[in-house]
Amino acid sequence: MAGFRRTPRGVSARFTADQAGILRNLVAQVAELVGGPGSAQTPPAGGPEPGEAADSGLPADFAAILATDGPPPPPEDPVLARLLPDGYGDDPEAAGEFRRYTEPGLRSGKVAAAQTVLATLPATGGRVRLSAGDAEAWLRSLNDVRLALGVVLGITEDYEREFASMDPGDPREAYMHVYDFLTFLQETLVRALR
Repeated sequence: MAGFRRTPRGVSARFTADQAGILRNLVAQVAELVGGPGSAQTPPAGGPEPGEAADSGLPADFAAILATDGPPPPPEDPVLARLLPDGYGDDPEAAGEFRRYTEPGLRSGKVAAAQTVLATLPATGGRVRLSAGDAEAWLRSLNDVRLALGVVLGITEDYEREFASMDPGDPREAYMHVYDFLTFLQETLVRALR
């Protein structure tokens, strides 16, 4: 895989069927974790835009804030806690209020980015051509998947050295290759957008 490259009409990359399958699976899992069951589905044509409620006409984020009695507690799941971090680590009350007003938008934004990846990456692989807006969504979604996988694998800033010295029988080895692939995709996409 050559990664992403700049083209006259945006950025482009080619994926094998296996690469596309792995990436689609991980993106869908993160979307479902953040947004709940069914959130990894791409919205139907002509349906409500991401972040807009179909019934009230209000943005879904605002409707969710109005429907709550108080601030939501921080996630107990370590992956969700990494994807939806506290805004104020030393002040639980301020963190709760911050979460109340930002978490719905953060969640819907992450789901919308994942839906963009799923809509633009064919399940069978092939060439992907992205506009600047789609590329930004890909960056956000790739970052979310890397963060989630990093929590599961216990990845630190020193992961490259750990990966290089990993025992080939370590059950995390295959997942470390996937993490490395995601890092490569994200780096080449950033370079292509410059």
